[in-house]
Amino acid sequence: MQDLKELNEVITAIKEEIRQGADALTTSKSVYEFKKTFLDNKQGRIGLLMKEMRNVANDQKAEFGKTINGAKEWANNFFDELDQKLKEKEQQQRYESEKIDITMPPVKIRYGNLHPVTTVRNQLTDIFTSMGFEVYEGTEIETDYYNFTALNTPQDHPARDMQDTFYLSPEFLLRTQTSAGQVHVMEAKKPPIKVVSPGKVFRSDDDATHSPMFSQMEGLVVDEGITLCDLKGMLDMFVQRIFGEQTKTRLRPSYFPFTEPSVEVDVSCFQCGGKGCRLCKETGWIEVLGAGVVNKKVLENCGIDSNKYSGFAFGLGLERIAMLKYGINNIKMLFESDLRVLDQIDD
Repeated sequence: MQDLKELNEVITAIKEEIRQGADALTTSKSVYEFKKTFLDNKQGRIGLLMKEMRNVANDQKAEFGKTINGAKEWANNFFDELDQKLKEKEQQQRYESEKIDITMPPVKIRYGNLHPVTTVRNQLTDIFTSMGFEVYEGTEIETDYYNFTALNTPQDHPARDMQDTFYLSPEFLLRTQTSAGQVHVMEAKKPPIKVVSPGKVFRSDDDATHSPMFSQMEGLVVDEGITLCDLKGMLDMFVQRIFGEQTKTRLRPSYFPFTEPSVEVDVSCFQCGGKGCRLCKETGWIEVLGAGVVNKKVLENCGIDSNKYSGFAFGLGLERIAMLKYGINNIKMLFESDLRVLDQIDD
């Protein structure tokens, strides 16, 4: 190429090629790749025209360079406009794909809620901590000493049998009651003691009202001058908070190795008001927990002076409270995660 005429012909052909090639471009990325073909500093077809400068007469070199730079400017403007149009088109397509039709019914969102047993545990924890109780969670694996011996359970007691207790070894077992944690507290802390121990316990038992694994919350108060009357007053406040202000308590004599005297605690039926219904089996009363005055031997096993201090203890099953409160007649419903059951319970 030796003159301006020939250069102009080449540039005209390049411009026409750019216009025709642009019709097939659909994305800004393809514009970028096509643009490099013509305007790349080293390999672009317009940029390479500058190498022809050495073949041009000196008096035409300035005009020759000006013509090539004009072609570069035209190409840059052309590709910039094309790129802007395609980006706007891509953005509009993205808006269309992400557009929400507000006239359509919304997708229903299901909100979860706490499990009934968790709800009851939280409620009981709030009630007892408001009375000044501390919360202690022990370990689920315990020794025979803390689970039985320290709690004054005789060696020949049926609860120690393998058909009732899950033994891991002659010494270790899965705790059958959270009272074991109370022993740890009494050994580590001097009276006054006011503690509740919630957690999972394990017993070899399985029917409509029992499960091999269930949850307990046991409470302990040790101080000077503690009597059965203090237990009764605390229980009255507790049942009114959990079942309603009209609920009353009734104590019946019972037996537990770690309390003396021991009592079973009934509450007046909160469904019929004590008149008699299916829930209370027409008696007007429902058994909810066991309790009693702490046996002196238990205090002494923990290094507490039984002549100076006394106490009361109580224990209740969280699943039983949940079943009573929410009208569940089979404990297995609490472990099957059936949403038809759980969705009806939302405190």
